[in-house]
Amino acid sequence: MGEAGHARRLARSTATFTLATGLSRALGLVREIVAAYFFGVSGKINAFTVASQIPSLVRAFVGDAAVSGAFVPVFSGLLAKEDKARAWRVASTIFWLVLLGVTALTAILILIAPLLIRPFGDPGGDSDLAVELTRILMPIVGLVTVSGVIVGILNAHDHFTIPALAPVAWNLVIIGGLIVGVPLVEGESAELILYAVVTLVAAVVQLLLPVPWLRGLDGGLRPVLDWRDPAVRRFFALMLPVTLTLGLINISIFVDMIFASRLVDPELAPTSIEKAFRVYMLPQGMFSVAVVTVLFPTLSRLAALGDLPAFRATLDGGLRQIAFLLVPASIVGAVLAQPIVRLLYQRGAFTADDTIIVANCLAAFSLGLTFNGWMLMLSRGFYSLQSNWIPTTVALGTVALNAALDAVLYRLGVWGIPLATSIVNMVGVGLLLAAMRRGPGLAAPRLVAASVARILVASCVAAAGAFAVWVLADRLLGRELWAQILSLGSGLGVAGLLYLGAAKVLGVRELEALRALRRR
Repeated sequence: MGEAGHARRLARSTATFTLATGLSRALGLVREIVAAYFFGVSGKINAFTVASQIPSLVRAFVGDAAVSGAFVPVFSGLLAKEDKARAWRVASTIFWLVLLGVTALTAILILIAPLLIRPFGDPGGDSDLAVELTRILMPIVGLVTVSGVIVGILNAHDHFTIPALAPVAWNLVIIGGLIVGVPLVEGESAELILYAVVTLVAAVVQLLLPVPWLRGLDGGLRPVLDWRDPAVRRFFALMLPVTLTLGLINISIFVDMIFASRLVDPELAPTSIEKAFRVYMLPQGMFSVAVVTVLFPTLSRLAALGDLPAFRATLDGGLRQIAFLLVPASIVGAVLAQPIVRLLYQRGAFTADDTIIVANCLAAFSLGLTFNGWMLMLSRGFYSLQSNWIPTTVALGTVALNAALDAVLYRLGVWGIPLATSIVNMVGVGLLLAAMRRGPGLAAPRLVAASVARILVASCVAAAGAFAVWVLADRLLGRELWAQILSLGSGLGVAGLLYLGAAKVLGVRELEALRALRRR
């Protein structure tokens, strides 16, 4: 009964987190729509896109995901062993050490910003603007890194909703700042500087929002620096491979942008890829990130207690859930990429030609959507086992593969860069699965494979129906905004119904879990 109750709580947490994250991702998409309206995808906006990549890369090495990826197993393990006083002393020490470290790092990176921009050539035709924007955006690294400790504490206590809602505030601040601020300034450079300042303010809001929820827990952060505690040293030992893994993944994105800016088109390719990536990340953030975030503390507790059968069953369930949610999103997203991009972006400075370029990038990204979700799940599995160097080694190999594929596929055009990313995701999953099977293994890999095969068939049925309905509605209704909403909405609605119907006919197990959750 205790296991059943915990499973129901995880299901509810996953659903709640998915809704909260879905709201955040939807607002993030609105943010991108507003930015596309004001700036399009060509010109100086590419300087902003490149400038934002540098803090994102540094954030991957020392930011929130890296910190929480090492912090949650250590903190959850101490809580599972009922050592709460020590757990909070360790958390406090980690908080202050991380704060001091990233503050110093941020100051150094602001000073060397011109060197960081140099590999990109002349992004947006204005490298000086890119340097200035980089310096404005760089403090975000410190803000989100400290946020990682706070979010890790809340997640370890099975509190997921407020951390998931914090990005909602982030997006609302940026959206409001652009709508109110851009008309008040003159010149594209000044507008982009405003964009960077508003983004920095949004990061401050995102950091502060979850803080009040720490008060209701079984302890609190204090001014303590007990760096001699073995758990603190264990955190930094675990953080090194986590940092390298996440950093290496983002180095691939960094390399993508270098190829896009230097070899494809410095005033078009970076932002076109970025706009497609934002749409691609909507289902990723709503579904796979939700599943991974909710299951990570449970996997960490099971690993700490040595309950490997339950660990394997939980990991299997996570992989199946991600497939059930992302495979249809991947196939339908690729088939309907052009109407999706047209509806979201094509207005203001964003032209019909831009729609074709961004849609091709979205279709290429979509091929690797499910594999990216599986990489997140499998990596968290290894982090829970504190076998962090395995995903790090895989990430190192995929960086080299990504660079090699970029060097070949950029000749296809802008969409060749996202295609390389998708291929890398597929290879990375294969390597992680092989490593997991040599280690603790999966509970029932054949059942997972059979489930994924049925999900794939159901998804193809859904995509075919969606495309047919959209084509018919598009021809009958035309391209007015209301018509686009109706035709695309009809296609997506039919896709959902066909997918659920086909999943029921094919006996997809994850559908039963969804129906049970809806009943509760």
